[in-house]
Amino acid sequence: MLEDGTYDALVFDADEAEGGGVAVELTILAGEHKGEVVSVVSRDWQGDALDLLGIPATLVVTGGRPQVTFEA
Repeated sequence: MLEDGTYDALVFDADEAEGGGVAVELTILAGEHKGEVVSVVSRDWQGDALDLLGIPATLVVTGGRPQVTFEA
């Protein structure tokens, strides 16, 4: 688990999540956790999961809970 903070990331895998949204695999791009892989489910994503492949994202962890914003 990542510490609370903001992380620049890149989506390298994405698939439809059960119950709606998208399940993504992110790699952290800089800092102490550079290269680590994080799995996150975003219930807010309404588009095709494949559209997320290779795009930058911002991962914010607050109180141990991740939230991802895609820069699509």
